Order: sequence, then structure tokens, then C-alpha cells
Amino acid sequence: MVNRVATFIAMLSATVLWSGQTLNAQKPEVKNIVLVHGAWADGSGWKSVYDILVKDGYNVSIVQEPETSFKEDVAATKRVLAQQNGPSILVAHSYGGAVITEAGTDSSVAGLVYIAAHMPDGGENEADDGKRFPSDLSKSTAIKKTADGFTYLDPSQFHEYFAADLPAEQAALMARSQVFNFADNFKAVITTAAWRSKPSWMLVAAKDRTINPDLERWYAARAHSNTTEVAGASHSVYVSHPKEVADLIESAARAVSKK
Repeated sequence: MVNRVATFIAMLSATVLWSGQTLNAQKPEVKNIVLVHGAWADGSGWKSVYDILVKDGYNVSIVQEPETSFKEDVAATKRVLAQQNGPSILVAHSYGGAVITEAGTDSSVAGLVYIAAHMPDGGENEADDGKRFPSDLSKSTAIKKTADGFTYLDPSQFHEYFAADLPAEQAALMARSQVFNFADNFKAVITTAAWRSKPSWMLVAAKDRTINPDLERWYAARAHSNTTEVAGASHSVYVSHPKEVADLIESAARAVSKK
């Protein structure tokens, strides 16, 4: 009888240990970061953030969305997510926020980080959301449109509205290398908002003139996002304040990782 009890206890202990190991295996440390750029930009703007994250031991990939259609941009993001080994933190700037809100429902995404970004809900689009708190850019003449339906920012006004806290020379390079964004992308309706089911973080750029900072705050409050604010930061906060941006991303990765 004693032997049977001892055997039962040993089996129970082994089962508990195995279950604990299995649970730990299901919650691996998140080391993959996928960065998504916004409209009128490309992935090169993430360079300084990328450098910090890589130095800190993260595996970082940058999506180069074509901006030819919202569907294509979501597909490009999912394509990069599929290359990751394990779960990822999905990060976006600006229009990219709408992209990751749609693409972030992918099972590999452990958390979402919005950097001065749009964060629509299901059934919404960023163009309509922007009307809640109009931005200085939306009231300006800086947004131009090509004959075939693509938008861009007037290079002579790019510094003022998109990158006011960057040197003029750097802003000029960004203006002259901007990726034109198909106008209908801003009206793309979200089917299922990933932030409804996954943890999210928002960085508010306090001097953003492209997206009203009050809209960024409103998005974050609605989603119950972990929020940080960078005083004096323009819409190009991911370029001008890479340390603060990287810190928030790393905080998200730690929060969703096994401790």
C-alpha cells in the first residue's frame, strides 16, 4: 500500500512538472520585432530604432509596404510575420497603425505597438477617425494628389507638418524619397481590430501635426493601451526620438514574455 501511494505521488509530481514545462513552452520569450512604416515614408526611417533593438538582442525585421493598396500592405506585413521563428511584437507608425490593426490578428502576434499611429476599430477607417480630432495637416494645402490617385506631401511643406523636430536637410531627404500612398488606402475599412484581443501600447507625439495628438490619446484610451508621451515630438518621432520608441517596444516585448 505504501509503495502504491509513493508511486502515485511520484506520478503526480511528474505530471505537475511536465505540465509546468509545457506551460512555459507555450509562453516563450518574445524576441522578434516587426516594424511597419507609415504613408509617405519607407522602412529606412526605422534605422536608429533598429540599431538599438538589435544591440539589445532582438531579432528585427522591417516591412516595406508598397502603399499601392491597403490589401497589399496587409499582405506584405503578414508575409514578414510568416518568416519569424516564434511570436512577434508588431509595431507601426502613422498609417501603418491601420495596417497592423488588420494584420495583427495573425496568431503569431503577441502584442501591438502604435507609434504616433492610427488605431481604427472594426468597421472604421482612419480617414473618418481623423475627423474626430482634425490635424494641422488635414487643414493645410500640403497633401497633393497625382493624376492616377496617389497622395504625397508637398516637399516644401514636408518639414513643417511631418518632421518639424528633424534637421531641414534630413527632412528634405525624406520628402524627396517619400513613397506615394494610394488615396483609397486611408478609407480602407478594418474588418477585425487586433487590439480588441491583444495587448497594445501607444506612443503619443505631443507636437504631431500630421495626426492630432488628441486623436492618438483618444485611440489609446479606447483600447486601454499602455501609453507614453514624448514632449515636443513631431510625427517623425520614430526618427527623432529612437531611444524612447525602442524603450516602449522593449517594454511591450517584456510584458508579453514569460517571466
